[in-house]
Amino acid sequence: MSSPATTYLFFFLTILSFSFFYISSSLQHSSTVNSLTIPSPSSTAVAAEIEVINPKLPPRSLTLTTSKKYEGSSDLIHLRYHMGPVLSSSPINIYLIWYGHWTRPHKSLIRDFLNSISDDKSPSPSVSQWWRTASLYTDQTGANVSRSVLIAGEYSDSSYSHGNHLTRLTIQDVIASAARSASFPVDHKNGMYLVLTSHDVTMQDFCRAVCGFHYFTFPSMVGYTMPYAWVGQSGKQCPEVCAYPFALPGYMGHGGPGELRPPNGETGVDGMVSVIGHELAEVVSNPLINAWYAGEDPTAPTEIGDLCEGLYGSGGGGGYIGQVMRDREGKTFNMNGKGGRKFLVQWIWNPNLKACSGPNSVD
Repeated sequence: MSSPATTYLFFFLTILSFSFFYISSSLQHSSTVNSLTIPSPSSTAVAAEIEVINPKLPPRSLTLTTSKKYEGSSDLIHLRYHMGPVLSSSPINIYLIWYGHWTRPHKSLIRDFLNSISDDKSPSPSVSQWWRTASLYTDQTGANVSRSVLIAGEYSDSSYSHGNHLTRLTIQDVIASAARSASFPVDHKNGMYLVLTSHDVTMQDFCRAVCGFHYFTFPSMVGYTMPYAWVGQSGKQCPEVCAYPFALPGYMGHGGPGELRPPNGETGVDGMVSVIGHELAEVVSNPLINAWYAGEDPTAPTEIGDLCEGLYGSGGGGGYIGQVMRDREGKTFNMNGKGGRKFLVQWIWNPNLKACSGPNSVD
């Protein structure tokens, strides 16, 4: 449901991916570099400038599951469908609400990620290929989550109309004010709100328990029911929690692979992109909290993003992000986007493989 604080969820992920075997004294903590070439449809010269890095692969002989897919796979995970709707109508219309102070470059970076979801022209591995996993989820009629995503409207609340501290309840006031001011349509069939708060806005449980969350609006507050997601910019509040692996918690300072350079040079916003991806995947597959999730408690569901928190490539788990790519400037990414953009976005749960998967998988 929410994108939990990395500090606490590494231990949960360790159980899911069975990577607690990492603490064997025979393993080294130093990163390894594999001399693999990433194919590029445009130029082999460009491909030669990209290398694949892996902050230590775990031994594949150490596993508690019969699945041949390693990352997050487990016979103990039971993701079930609870008969609710998914966002299957095309396109999925995102109504963006920028709350607080946002610079033009930061807005552009996030827009480029959202526009990359439907861009089939980006070189592999791409954001649109990543979204295909989300589109595997269906409703009771067999209709799949739509592959088409559109920014249908935007509103900037630069006056902090509801203050600098928000709660899970007052976020609905923010949505109501924006919907009225921007004259957003009541888009029950296709729409969702995406509320993004700037670095100087605090949110209930932000940095402590969540980096983002999603739910649906209440008719008593907004006038109708529509799914929404909120994500905060953690760059100045808790980058080591919500922008990992571009910043590291103190306890990992000397025992892990080290901080990675963000693909667009923006620790807070590059980290935010992955959380946005996490929440969007969960909104479309569980918009009213009655569709796809694991567990029996709908008030605390474990969703398709939660199951893969912290996994970005093959071999990941237990705080290790897995095999990703690094360009000649040392920037780390695992997906290509529109207009030459690069992003590092967490994997999501694949219902067919019963494991976490992404377009940069080598399994």
